[in-house]
Amino acid sequence: MSTTPPAAPERLRLDTKFFFGIGSAAEAIALYSVTAYALFYYNQVLGLPAELAGLAISASLFLDGISDPLVGSLSDRTRSRLGRRHPYMFAAPIPIGLSLIAIFNPPAALGQWALFAWFAVFVTLMRQCMTFFHTPHLALGGELSRDYLERSRVMSWNNFFAWVGAAGTAFFALSYVFKATPEYPRGLLNPEPYGPFAWWLAGVAILVLFASAWFTRDQIPRLPKPPEHLPKFSPFEFFGDITKVIRNLNYLWLLIAFFFLSMMIGLRTGLNLYMGTFYWELTSEQLRWFILGSAAGYIAGFSFSARLHGAFDKRMTMIVWAVVYSVAPALPNILGQFGVIGADTPGLLWILIAFSVVGYASASVLNITVMSALADIADENELKFGVRQEGVLYATRSLAAKVDQAIGALLAGLVLLWISFPAKAAPGQVAPEVVHNLALWDGALAAIPGLIAAAFYAKYAITRTKYEETKRLIAEKRAAEGGAVEPPPPLADPDVAPDPANP
Repeated sequence: MSTTPPAAPERLRLDTKFFFGIGSAAEAIALYSVTAYALFYYNQVLGLPAELAGLAISASLFLDGISDPLVGSLSDRTRSRLGRRHPYMFAAPIPIGLSLIAIFNPPAALGQWALFAWFAVFVTLMRQCMTFFHTPHLALGGELSRDYLERSRVMSWNNFFAWVGAAGTAFFALSYVFKATPEYPRGLLNPEPYGPFAWWLAGVAILVLFASAWFTRDQIPRLPKPPEHLPKFSPFEFFGDITKVIRNLNYLWLLIAFFFLSMMIGLRTGLNLYMGTFYWELTSEQLRWFILGSAAGYIAGFSFSARLHGAFDKRMTMIVWAVVYSVAPALPNILGQFGVIGADTPGLLWILIAFSVVGYASASVLNITVMSALADIADENELKFGVRQEGVLYATRSLAAKVDQAIGALLAGLVLLWISFPAKAAPGQVAPEVVHNLALWDGALAAIPGLIAAAFYAKYAITRTKYEETKRLIAEKRAAEGGAVEPPPPLADPDVAPDPANP
């Protein structure tokens, strides 16, 4: 347990953390709509074979992952009157929105391969555009504060609003868009609402992305700037940046852990709607109430992550909650396979929601912890190499996540192929052995890579004491070099409502 407190705690203004955080809500709206609904829409509604729909998503994730570190290195080295991050955050929103609209509005009467091409092109374009917001935005969060626990609070806001975006999208979709009709008792199988749904999502995403960039621009003067001697972006410098981050063993362990964790997430995300619709036989109206489980889980993560980091440090927090995140979502499926619960169990919906609270809480705490730890690793690299690399650090992590989620999405499509899951299936009419195998893959088998991730999180070695020592040495090095000390962040305004993420 850590016992050494930081010498001078920093507190950012609440509005700064709020407007930084809402950017992740818009990211989640765009990315979640594709991750959660596009595979289902193209396969079950439009009839595109699951393996082709999964391949389109996988290819987009893989190509997006490659561009992440490129954009990260580019933004780390950018000099402009808008700083390192904001030029890209202002440029990205409109292309993101237009791409999202195209994904859910394919031309009528396309053949199988033309439909596949349309889906693959526009989902790739949307993700590429999102990279130009997402990577600088995460890097901005990592450099807003130099305080060990304040970083956790910043990332708590980011994580909370990511939930707001995803959960809000799901609740809106399942309550008002994909409502049951006499022709379509399962509203998600109705093709008509998907097009208008995308227009609404795109409009909201564009407005919120612009708001996040606009209302954080006042932080630009106090953010780190590229050293004067730092060369401009080039392929040679890019590979040098990647080499620096990979040489940090703490970062390497987090990267490997996240690789395995993302495999689990990609597989479960791809199969989630299939489980709810065909295994548990829930309606769209019932599925929307999982927002209660996600709300409880993410509010818990938002409220207690910084407290956990202060009491147990970030390493132990990552280990414990990675195990919980791997096991808790699998338990209902395992119980179902042993006949303990099933589609006809009284109160099934609330049983599933109870399990989801634990899963969402563990995901929330784990994500906040890793995001905060990456900012600590940026300090290690500054001490060693003399440059801050938040852009490359967060982007390379995203590369691992997206490549692995691509594997997960492809695996989800292949699982549906391997278990012979029918396209345009009717709930209650899928062969029992098929839904049994679906639950096996979504439950026990999906948990295995998550448990492997926990073992790699155990190798992370930055404690709070070590962090404070690194911070002290950086200050001494800057003083010895005659460099200017970065101005402190604006202090919390006593007239502003208290920050619920503060311990």
